[in-house]
Amino acid sequence: MIAIVDYGLGNLGSVANMLKKIGARAIVTSAPEEIRRASGLILPGVGHFAEGMRKLRERSLRDIVAERVLDAKTPILGICLGMQLLARRSEEGNEVGLGWISADVKRFNFGAGEQLPIPHMGWNEVDVVDDTLFRGAPSAPARFYFVHSYHVVCDEAKSVAAWSTYGYRFAAAVRFGHVFGAQFHPEKSHKFGMAVLKNFVALAADAP
Repeated sequence: MIAIVDYGLGNLGSVANMLKKIGARAIVTSAPEEIRRASGLILPGVGHFAEGMRKLRERSLRDIVAERVLDAKTPILGICLGMQLLARRSEEGNEVGLGWISADVKRFNFGAGEQLPIPHMGWNEVDVVDDTLFRGAPSAPARFYFVHSYHVVCDEAKSVAAWSTYGYRFAAAVRFGHVFGAQFHPEKSHKFGMAVLKNFVALAADAP
């Protein structure tokens, strides 16, 4: 079973519906006992980084999720803001992030002459480096749906599972062992997103 962690932000229903569509067992929950029983966790999110961290703390979810991810090595997939919360810190507020990936979160900052709107919104192609979450996806180019003003900057490029470009190249997905992040919304990315979620569900089912 996949637990979609409900901390008060994110497209919980959309993620749950997409998992149902691909035949996965999933539950939207903030209950510690259900999170402990899950074979994999999804941390969704839409909104402000600092607010997301505060809500995790206020709902006493930070410790239970850390227990599962850090101690039990339960696979986790952070989506959009959920991916950013996995980092150490963000330019969006003063809250400290979970720190499970060696990365910080930066606002899009374009050079002189660039007139791209923020947030970055819409479909973008991605260049896959680590295909763990992308196996079986439709033939290239892989396209995913993004809505974000900030992006994750990893300490090392080898931690980036997929790149995309909006003014400049940024991390569209990351992987740190059993910790995964997707800046795009797989639940809104049709057949491409379905492939990502299927791969995560299969990976969670095979985890120790």
